[in-house]
Amino acid sequence: MSTLTQSAPPTQQTPRKRPKLTVNLRQYGILAALVIIIILFQILTEGRLLYPGNVNNLIQQNAYVLILAIGMVIVIIGGHIDLSVGSIVAMVGAIAAIATNHWGLPWWAAVIIALLVGTAVGAWQGFWVAFVGIPAFIVTLAGMLLFRGLTLVLLTGGTISGLPEPFVAIGAGWFPTWLGEIGGRDVMTLVIGVGAVAALIFQQLRGRAVQRRLDLVREPMYSFAIKLAVSAIAILALAWLLSGYAGTPIILVILAVLILAYTFVLRNTVFGRHVYAIGGNRFAALMSGVKTKWIDFFILTNMGLLAGLAGVVATSRAGGAVASAGQNYELDAIAAVFIGGAAVTGGVGTVVGAVIGALVMGVLNMGLSILSVDAAWQMAIKGLVLLLAVAFDIFNKKRGGSQ
Repeated sequence: MSTLTQSAPPTQQTPRKRPKLTVNLRQYGILAALVIIIILFQILTEGRLLYPGNVNNLIQQNAYVLILAIGMVIVIIGGHIDLSVGSIVAMVGAIAAIATNHWGLPWWAAVIIALLVGTAVGAWQGFWVAFVGIPAFIVTLAGMLLFRGLTLVLLTGGTISGLPEPFVAIGAGWFPTWLGEIGGRDVMTLVIGVGAVAALIFQQLRGRAVQRRLDLVREPMYSFAIKLAVSAIAILALAWLLSGYAGTPIILVILAVLILAYTFVLRNTVFGRHVYAIGGNRFAALMSGVKTKWIDFFILTNMGLLAGLAGVVATSRAGGAVASAGQNYELDAIAAVFIGGAAVTGGVGTVVGAVIGALVMGVLNMGLSILSVDAAWQMAIKGLVLLLAVAFDIFNKKRGGSQ
């Protein structure tokens, strides 16, 4: 009984500290790297990197990588890998070109067929991975060979050109200048830029208000404000540059919709939470009632859908279908995801990070091309960047575990 009287009074208890959220190096390090790379190449190229035409080309030329990276980050978060996306891009592009030029279908019907074929291919691979139990590495490696061979069969070693103008505009066109021009700049593009900034600020402030209402740990205000300001400035600068060239690329709007949609899916849906759970600990997710097989199936089905869309974009950008299309696209997408902060072991990654990683690759390509660096050295430099990005990820993990 005496022990009860000797207990410390409540006033002497150590006060509980509120959890403090520090700046995430994984999240912001790659963004800082992108900014540094842009500044470096802007200096080395004597200002040519950010010419309006080069910025426009950066978006259109790397659209396929951005689309594939959005799907690939979900695959990698779930603990898988997909080596077949480049071959799917080539096969879907060939089918779309055949549908318009040989079957006489309208361009929009060819796009729908291409997306359906990509989805069916993804479901085919998802079946073998999810329900048969063959590792995704093996299934998609087989798919890489299978769909490349089918592409050669469809095109009989040749090419199909002369695609309809609306189809070509998907990857290489711009929105009409409906609002006219002021001082040689497209007003529509400037309006879209301002609207995008307003939507971003509203979304970020709304999310922070929800965190405050639920008494959740929030990002420090200084880093939140800096992130929001940098993002707004980047969007407005992009709109300003594009308005002085040819306006808003159609593919840029498609990319913006995809980024917003898939960011929402991963953050705010049951499917997204289950993808992270499976990648983090598959056994624990299974014991928690997650239908892991169906999640795996839909992960690869979605990858097929986005590969089909990338096939449409790549074919429209090239103006025709060729048997060699899609070469090494899977490597570009995987590299973009890992550079963007995804963990090799799965369970970690974001759509925005994958997009930033793809932009890092795109800026490197463009900057080195402007400097007339040999293609062999370009490959070597990109490989080194990928290695350093993964090394940074591992260092971050060890540093976090030691604290």
